[in-house]
Amino acid sequence: MTQTSDSLPPTIEPIRTPIASAPIPGSAPGAGLRRVLARPYGVMAELDRMRRQSPFYDSQVDEIDQRRIRIGGRWLIDFASCNYLGFDLDREIIAAVPEYLDRWGTHPSWSRIIANPRLFVEIEEALTELLGAPDTLLLPTVSHIHLSVLPALVGQGALFVELHAHSSVHDGATMAVGRGATVRRFREERLDRLERALRACTLYPRVVAVDGVNSMTGNGPRLAELVALVREHEAVLYVDDAHGFGVLGERSPAEPTPYGLRGNGIVRHLGQSYDDVVMVGGFSKSYSSLLAFATCPTELKDYLKTMANPYIFSGPPPVASLATAQVGLRVNAERGEQARARLHALTARVLTGLRSLGLATLNRSGHPIIEVPLTDPAHADALGAHLYDRGIYVTVAPFPVVPRDQVGVRVQVTAANTEDEIDILLDVLDDAARLFPLRRLD
Repeated sequence: MTQTSDSLPPTIEPIRTPIASAPIPGSAPGAGLRRVLARPYGVMAELDRMRRQSPFYDSQVDEIDQRRIRIGGRWLIDFASCNYLGFDLDREIIAAVPEYLDRWGTHPSWSRIIANPRLFVEIEEALTELLGAPDTLLLPTVSHIHLSVLPALVGQGALFVELHAHSSVHDGATMAVGRGATVRRFREERLDRLERALRACTLYPRVVAVDGVNSMTGNGPRLAELVALVREHEAVLYVDDAHGFGVLGERSPAEPTPYGLRGNGIVRHLGQSYDDVVMVGGFSKSYSSLLAFATCPTELKDYLKTMANPYIFSGPPPVASLATAQVGLRVNAERGEQARARLHALTARVLTGLRSLGLATLNRSGHPIIEVPLTDPAHADALGAHLYDRGIYVTVAPFPVVPRDQVGVRVQVTAANTEDEIDILLDVLDDAARLFPLRRLD
């Protein structure tokens, strides 16, 4: 469904100026855009600088071979991928896509409010069972959900956002402010202050938004304490578990690794229920598909269908993504534990190797996000360039994208990496530690 000028709120006047309007006298054509480009700000200014100057940002990948990528004439080992389970390379999943395309075409031609291929319903049912949630709502991306579901939940109430939550959660908070919400920020290490703020708050609804598995440190939240707080103060806990879903899951005495079983997310992993909890996750990480979800009771799901704009106004994911998500859920049920066991073993190899080199990491969880911090943030560019020159592709985390004490390089391990690639990574980091002030173990 397309939003036309006739459907705009009455306080917004549609623009009817001809496209080829005359420039303002005395101004050169293009001056307005040049003023935009001259004023990058904050985090975006630093990312723009790195995009222009650094080989490890905005690179064009010309070819892949398992977890090796070719950029121009250079092959590098990829430790920047989020395809944790290696499903992007799984032959069974790849081979299933043509049948879906023959049956459904390349792309659904409706927004979801108009019509849904039954694939959506089937995936939601399978996902709901996997998560042990009351129901789930599928939308294209996690960012879509933060920008639509989060403002819809808080309305003109109060939103409390953890300071180091993902940038897209803070974007959702900005959207919520535009719709009349009050937004406050808090630090997870000071939940006493959050408790006081909730006690003093007179607004409803109340939503507390946090990361599940943090995308930079790999660590999880103090979920039990947060759940107790929101239930005491009649609030909702909103958890972005984009990096946990698919990797972490429910605990069991029979679990082969500390990741738990089934990959059904941080809520089940930490033994919590979905009462007053909305967990958001995506298929773009572990399942390598363009699709995302929010858990919710069916009554809330029906409410969000008309309150979350992507359900109404956005095109849905392509059929190939629906196919890889649905087949990926089946593969996860059949052999996901083997992929997680391999992922855990490779991650442990990295963490053990770093400790043997005397290098510190922010990772306390054993999750496959491993940031190696610097003692001097000014060396981030040079460290990244050194790793690139040695054939290692990682994510460089500069200030102010992350706090100063977290500046460094982020290594992301996947089940498709090899032991040899891990060993090469550790050799290169050992060499880098002699050249750069990498943080040492205490």
